[in-house]
Amino acid sequence: MARYSGSVCRICRRENQKLFLKGDRCLTEKCAFERRAYPPGVHGHGRIKFSEYALQLREKQKLKRTYGLQEKQFHALFVEAERCKGVTGSNLLRFLEARLDNVVYRLGFAASRAQARIMVAHGHVQVNGKRVDTPSYQVRKDQEISVREKSQKQVQFASAIEGAKNREQPGWLAVDFSNFKGTVKDLPTREDVTMPIEERLVVELYSK
Repeated sequence: MARYSGSVCRICRRENQKLFLKGDRCLTEKCAFERRAYPPGVHGHGRIKFSEYALQLREKQKLKRTYGLQEKQFHALFVEAERCKGVTGSNLLRFLEARLDNVVYRLGFAASRAQARIMVAHGHVQVNGKRVDTPSYQVRKDQEISVREKSQKQVQFASAIEGAKNREQPGWLAVDFSNFKGTVKDLPTREDVTMPIEERLVVELYSK
C-alpha cells in the first residue's frame, strides 16, 4: 500500500488535534489547524456524533498517523505488544517511542518524524557507530544514536537542531547537539508519552 501523499494538515484537522506532522511550522500562525480548526470537507462545520466504534477508530488512526505507520505495520506492532508482559497499551506506546525514526526526531536531528524516517532510510544515522537504515529498528538502553560525519554538514540537520532547542527533550534521552549524537538513557515509559492519547481504545478496537 502506498503512503499517504496528500496534505498532512488535513490529517490534524481530521483528528481534531495537532500531530506536529510538519515540524516547527505547526508552532507558527501558518499552521492550518490554527486557521481552520474543524474537520476537512463540506460537512466539516456540521455537528458529528461519534459511536463507540468511531471513537476507537479515530484514536487508532490518530496514533498510527502520528508515528507515520501503515496499517499492517501498526497492527504487527500491536500483536507484538500483546505478546509481551505488562499492559498491552503501554507496551504499544513504548514500541512506538523506541522506533529509531522517532528517537532521531526526539533527539532533535529531524524537524518531523517523516523527515527522520527519510534520514534513517537514506543511511544518515548510526547506532553505536554502525549505520542502520531501518526506521522501525527498536533502540535499546545505553545505545548511542548519531549522525554520520559525512552527513553532519547538510543544512537539514543544522536547521532541525536549531528548532529542537525550543522543544522539551524527553528524560529518557540525552543529547549532545555539538557532536550530533545522543544516548538512550533508558527505555521510554507510558509517562514519557505526553500527547493526549487513550491507548485503551486502540486495545478495545483490536480486541473485537
